Amino acid sequence: MVKKKEYVSAGSFDSEFSVASLILGVLISVIFGAANAYLGLRVGLTISASIPAAVISMSVMHFLLRRSSVLESNMVQTIGSAGESLAAGVVFVLPAFFMMKTEGMVSANPSLLKVTVLALCGGILGVLFMIPLREALIVRERCNLPFPEGKACAEVLLVGRDRASSSSGIFLGILFSTVAKFLIDGFKVVSDTIAVNLKFLNTKIASEVYPSLISVGYICGLRVSLIMLAGGVIGWLVLIPLIVQFGGGSIIGPSTIPVSQVYAEGGADAIWKNYIRYIGAGTVAVGGVISILKSLPLIVRTFYSTIKSASKGSVSTDPRNKDLDIKVVGLIVLAVLFAMHFIPQVQIPLVGVLLVVIFGFFFSTVTSKMTGLVGSTNNPISGMTIATIIVASGILRSLGYAGTSAMMLVLSIGAIVCIISAIAGDTAQDLNTGYLVGATPRKQQIGELIGVVFSALSIGYILILLNEAWQFGSDTIPAPQATLMKLIAQGGINGDLPWTLIFVGGAVSIAFELAGINSIPMAIGLYLPLEITAPLAFGGCVRAITDWIKNKAKNKKAESNTDKISKESENNADGAVLFCSGIIAGEGLVGILLAVFAVVGFNIDFSSRLSLGIAGSVLLLLLTLALIFYYGTRDIKCAEKEKGK
Repeated sequence: MVKKKEYVSAGSFDSEFSVASLILGVLISVIFGAANAYLGLRVGLTISASIPAAVISMSVMHFLLRRSSVLESNMVQTIGSAGESLAAGVVFVLPAFFMMKTEGMVSANPSLLKVTVLALCGGILGVLFMIPLREALIVRERCNLPFPEGKACAEVLLVGRDRASSSSGIFLGILFSTVAKFLIDGFKVVSDTIAVNLKFLNTKIASEVYPSLISVGYICGLRVSLIMLAGGVIGWLVLIPLIVQFGGGSIIGPSTIPVSQVYAEGGADAIWKNYIRYIGAGTVAVGGVISILKSLPLIVRTFYSTIKSASKGSVSTDPRNKDLDIKVVGLIVLAVLFAMHFIPQVQIPLVGVLLVVIFGFFFSTVTSKMTGLVGSTNNPISGMTIATIIVASGILRSLGYAGTSAMMLVLSIGAIVCIISAIAGDTAQDLNTGYLVGATPRKQQIGELIGVVFSALSIGYILILLNEAWQFGSDTIPAPQATLMKLIAQGGINGDLPWTLIFVGGAVSIAFELAGINSIPMAIGLYLPLEITAPLAFGGCVRAITDWIKNKAKNKKAESNTDKISKESENNADGAVLFCSGIIAGEGLVGILLAVFAVVGFNIDFSSRLSLGIAGSVLLLLLTLALIFYYGTRDIKCAEKEKGK
């Protein structure tokens, strides 16, 4: 376990906030923010970029800039991780505004200023709401909150240049996914999906071959990926056959034509779009509410104990253990709230501003501690956002708000609270890393704000670009989380959703919870198409195999008492995780580049001259699995080879 300030002592004042750390941190923030935005719009899931950012920062600082300051590298990952967290909060809600224009509910897409202001407000408040809680959560409760990802980042930074060599996996992952993405969606010489029609069940089974999806499955692990696959199996191998078999000439809303005609015109995909996704929306909504209810005792205790502890003030004698001045924090918060209310493109009424303050500060407290317990990747931000939208819809409707304007107001509130929750959790994690390596909290908090600002200024352009190229809600970028938030807000304000389908989905979530299985992964799997959840399971299976090999190596080490194998085998999964992170980042960046090509009309489609078809898809799938397996076991093999010398 890394101990407090093991690397930089309290009396040392190493370089921390430099031009190099600022520029590199901003670049990582924008790059990983863009990649995470694309991933969230494609799959509905995002990943934490803190560890990859830490590895990249150490590598660039040591090998290119010839600098070895741990505090500078920590500042880079602090600024860089803010971008991916803000992107996660943005893509969960804000694409709903664009889909409202596509459906004719509003006359125009949201302006760049509206998207940017909402992102800035949520991001800045997320950082500032966390600051009064730092002493309580990071210092006072350091023995109770492990902050797994924060500790891992500290370990990466403390190991320094030896671990920096692992960055080659990230860059090779970026290169591999760049080639794969161009082959699939750029040149279109490889099919993106492997599908088999099951006519006797009136459905199909399918899997996309994008390396990013397999990588997400590897990072999530076997259990989570298989539970997600279970949701897909329920939807495509149980519900779709039943609806087609027994629906017949019946008209089931929201469709206005008989089920048999829906199937005849579009097959199993049309059944999913018209019925299953509403059932999936019910599973996700109820699963999110259940997750909040299950955590409610912890949430209440956390909020009470944190506020009580924070009110006691700082007890640290470390000259660098200082936060931003609370008066400055208060003034910035007031300025942000003022902007939310008075900027015409946003113009949230006072009741909405009050809801943002209440929900935002409450959930920033909750998400900060949940990050300390389970890590930011497992933080139930979507459940918190669903709860916010449901409660806000009820309150605003009772006050007389109605129609599309009320729905947009609810989504604006939900978006800001979602971003607050995401950024607060990331800030807590980064401050914990800084606490372990000896960083200055005040400088880190400024770094978080810088990362938020630059990411917010770029995320609006990315959303507008992707929507103009493919439209949110399409097969290319389905934006599943934002679609769900739109449905919940619409139902809360207008009450015109297909409630029978939604209640059926809710019952499925309840059944899983009664069986002792977390319903959220299953709900996401049911809500997403099967071709997306299937490759996640492939990645999860590779993770299980590499973990088994790792445990076997550790047992062998225990028998031979070989310290070297101990050190390498304990970290063997890191190589594959970093490689997978590079794959995700590379595919996201190429996806944005292809969006630029689509908007300007630059066509690189070679499919008319060369097509590898399904064979190419199978080869790409197998190659991805093989490379991830190689990186997952490479460290063990290197350690065993070194032992034999």
